[in-house]
Parts: sequence; C-alpha cells; structure tokens
Amino acid sequence: MIGVIAFYLFAAILVLSALMVVSARNPVYSVLFLILAFFNAAGLFVLLGAEFVAMILVIVYVGAVAVLFLFVVMMLDIDFKNLRTEAMKYVPLGLILGGILLAELVMVYKAWPQTPMDSLSTIAETLPQANNAKALGAVLYTDYIFPFQISGLILLVAMIGAIVLTLRARPGTLRQKIAAQVDRNPADVLSIQAVSSGEGVHHD
Repeated sequence: MIGVIAFYLFAAILVLSALMVVSARNPVYSVLFLILAFFNAAGLFVLLGAEFVAMILVIVYVGAVAVLFLFVVMMLDIDFKNLRTEAMKYVPLGLILGGILLAELVMVYKAWPQTPMDSLSTIAETLPQANNAKALGAVLYTDYIFPFQISGLILLVAMIGAIVLTLRARPGTLRQKIAAQVDRNPADVLSIQAVSSGEGVHHD
C-alpha cells in the first residue's frame, strides 16, 4: 500500500514538474522544475528496484547536465520572449515528430522479448543477495568488458576532438605560453623598492 501511494506521489509530481518545464515563463524556473522532475523520476526507478539507474540519473543529469543548463541560462543574454514566439511556429511539426517517435517506441516495446537476459538471470541465480548495481557490474565487467572499454575509448576520442576543434588558432586570441613564463627572468618583471612612510611609490 505504501509503495502504491509513493508511486502515485512521485508520478504526479513528475508530470506536474514536466508541464512546468515547458510552461514556465522564466527559464531559470524551467531548469529548477527539470531538476525536480529528475529527482521524482529517480524515485520511480528506486520503486522499480533499479537503484543503479536512479543513482546515475541523480549524479549525471541533476549533478551535471541540469546544473550546466542553469548556468548557461543565467549567463547568456537571450530574448526568450521572441524565442518562444518563433518556436510556436514549429509546434505542429513537433507534434507530428513526437507522434512518430511515440509509435516507434510502442512498436519496439511490443517487439522486445519479455524474458530476461541469460546473463542477468545467471547472475541473479549465483548472487541471490546481490542488488541491482552489483548484478549489473558483474555482467558489465565480465561478459561485456570489451564493448565497455571500446565505448570509453570512443568517448575519450570524442572529448579530444572537441578540445582540438575548440582550441583552433584565431587571430587576436591571447594564449598562455608556459615555456615563456618559465624562462622569464624575475629581474625583468619584479622591482623591489623601499617605500618610506607617507611618501608612496613613484612610477617612472
């Protein structure tokens, strides 16, 4: 009974906060309602027994993505009134694309096998006291260790590529030169003067 009440509570707050994300006039409030929606979605995952997914949702989306959105919204000077007016022109197209995506998700759900994976069932039999995170880790680092390492390598290459594209040479951009700073003579940049009381320092 308590689980049912918790489910409806989390679900109701999640739906209301999701509606506030798209209907709030202040974009900062939209991001805050988005964080609230993430927390309630994490609560639903905990009720489903997927505490690992709930933890990832809180750590990654709330701790990184939503906070990044908040800082970007607060730092950028964007005319959101005109932006919303222009965005209303694409509402019919967005509804059509959303309907197509929903139909695809329904078809995938109907075609998805209802029986659990062999690896997960094997882990569940060998580790009856293991929670969701331990079972997922046992499968991930045994049967899928190579795809896991390859995905990490792909993310590393993508991160290096983003840094290289961002740090390309631009005229007029000031860059830090570590070698020039290390080789600089302190006598050229540092001047020690004896200052008498009440006289101050006179620059040449």
